[in-house]
Amino acid sequence: MIQNDHNVEIAKQQDLIASMLGIDGRNLIFNFKDKNGTVRFDLVTINPKHDQSFLFHTTNGTDKVDALKKMLEYIEQHYAQESSMTIQWIKIGDDKLHTSYFRAKNMYEALDKFYYERDMAQYKIFSISLNPVS
Repeated sequence: MIQNDHNVEIAKQQDLIASMLGIDGRNLIFNFKDKNGTVRFDLVTINPKHDQSFLFHTTNGTDKVDALKKMLEYIEQHYAQESSMTIQWIKIGDDKLHTSYFRAKNMYEALDKFYYERDMAQYKIFSISLNPVS
């Protein structure tokens, strides 16, 4: 595959992910890290209300396109089946209580997504709750 075609395929997969999630592409960060012959892909969302980023999900692939396709598979087949959780929190030094929503297997995974690339000492969690199933 020609490198340009590879880049076009990456862009198409990224657009498809944004479309499937109903999130403006400007509020998604596609973090790729090469690690021992594989690619780790962290999809990060940005909440424009409080200008904070959170981990959505991580996949691993043989290259960027493979990792993106695995993310699409996760969104299609597993995302809706995970538990919906609410975390209420403040940033230390700020007095505004924020509410953020996550899908995760359990509360520990939701907290991992909340604290992704973040200094734990800078945030205070007031509550984490499992949302009712509708």
